[in-house]
Amino acid sequence: MEQTLLIYNTLTRQKEAFKPINPGHVGMYVCGPTVYGDAHLGHARPAITFDILFRYLQHLGYKVRYVRNITDVGHLEHDADEGEDKIAKKARLEQVEPMEIAQYYTRRFNSAMEKLNVLPPSIEPHATGHIIEQQQLVQQILDRGYAYVSNGSVYFDIEKYNKDYKYGILSGRTLENIKDASRDTLAGVGEKKNQADFALWKKAQPEHIMRWPWVASLQPSPKGEGAADAIGSKSCSPLPSEGQGEAIAEGFPGWHCECTAMGRKYLGDEFDIHGGGMDLVFPHHECEIAQAQASMGHPAVRYWMHNNMITINGQKMGKSYNNFITLDQFFTGKHELLTKAFAPMTIRFFILSAHYRGTVDFSSEALEAAEKGFARLMQGLKDLKRIQTAKGSSPEVAKYVKELPQKLHDAMNDDLQTPIVISELFEACHQVNLLVDRKAKIGADDLKALSDIMHLFIEDILGLTNATSAGASSEKDKALDKVMQMVLDMRQKAKEEKNWAVSDQIRDELSAAGVIVKDTPDGAVWEV
Repeated sequence: MEQTLLIYNTLTRQKEAFKPINPGHVGMYVCGPTVYGDAHLGHARPAITFDILFRYLQHLGYKVRYVRNITDVGHLEHDADEGEDKIAKKARLEQVEPMEIAQYYTRRFNSAMEKLNVLPPSIEPHATGHIIEQQQLVQQILDRGYAYVSNGSVYFDIEKYNKDYKYGILSGRTLENIKDASRDTLAGVGEKKNQADFALWKKAQPEHIMRWPWVASLQPSPKGEGAADAIGSKSCSPLPSEGQGEAIAEGFPGWHCECTAMGRKYLGDEFDIHGGGMDLVFPHHECEIAQAQASMGHPAVRYWMHNNMITINGQKMGKSYNNFITLDQFFTGKHELLTKAFAPMTIRFFILSAHYRGTVDFSSEALEAAEKGFARLMQGLKDLKRIQTAKGSSPEVAKYVKELPQKLHDAMNDDLQTPIVISELFEACHQVNLLVDRKAKIGADDLKALSDIMHLFIEDILGLTNATSAGASSEKDKALDKVMQMVLDMRQKAKEEKNWAVSDQIRDELSAAGVIVKDTPDGAVWEV
């Protein structure tokens, strides 16, 4: 079955056939969380979106190196170049070390991702572990003339860059638009040549906790290729280079530097896919493109992919809007907007039921609908075991089983159309019901093919599982199946002995516990 994956490239604003730089291999970088608070539903969407892409690329046979970073320094308040570091601010308020904050919330983020059955990335680099690489990047940009030092900080010279390249190609903004907006939002920041210029390295104020010495020499390289050889040398000092009026001060990297530096380190100077939320298109990803072009003379990323936002009453969910619901609150039901607790797989199904580029408006009712949809798929997998095979399949069943794999792949190949995949799987569950009720016939080979494709897409590609905690083993589910079978055997024995009181009592108590028992020609079956 020939597969051509189409993905929507934000850079070109169209769907494109995916062709990796190195055949058989894919390099993918996705912006991870800034770890100063618990993950919320808005964080779950990019994690699940690119988990689906990661899973599907591997299904297509690619060897994927998936890098998702942890931002633990440099992300200032309001995504600006001024204000306090978000992690340092949290540390000051709680009177602990910044790395305690970063470590604590990184662990909680990864725990939530495990519950959502989000596969861990191949590499999870931290910004604080790559200060030298970020200094190298800044040095290269300085050497090529697209940055300047001011009051100990280093700023990207957007106007200079725009003369040689084009700033704004990802977001569609013009330099004049950006400059006009910057005059309003960054008034009073006097050390920049242009208020639209962004920080590559920020001088640390006395009260700033997270800070590093500048160890890269500012001596210009002959070919403008940076000062990589000087990095890490104890003897080098932040002396001003020719034409630079001052030295670079002790400080910390700008927020945008980490992804450019770490993407290059682990995926090379050019790689296939860079992903993240749509809210990162500007300024973060726009600045990343400029940094890569300015430092190397060519772009780093071939395909830019962005998921849309989770909204509440039409407004983006986020910490800066103070309208977010943490994933733990979803799992426990402890939030005023929630009618009940929702399992991690309900959250995952809810996110996958909309296309990743469309907005999803949260409501407790929508989650309850997702809960029912997820249960329907799980019941479909369970009912596969109840189907009685015939010597051969009905013609319509044989045709359906033969065509289903192509339908599912076509949907995924069309820019990851998970809602269509789910719709096709619901139809597969309907076919399973017909087969269970013996309204159609299926042979052993076709049943195996149907079972294999449903398990493949529900469990392996969509990542939906019946396990109590995704990522945990299914031992608890196996144990529950054994216990339920024992209870149903007791009920069946009571019925055979015409002890209707005991039979009804077992059924009623299971119903009170949320377990529905149905009597079928093949015996009793149950579902939660």
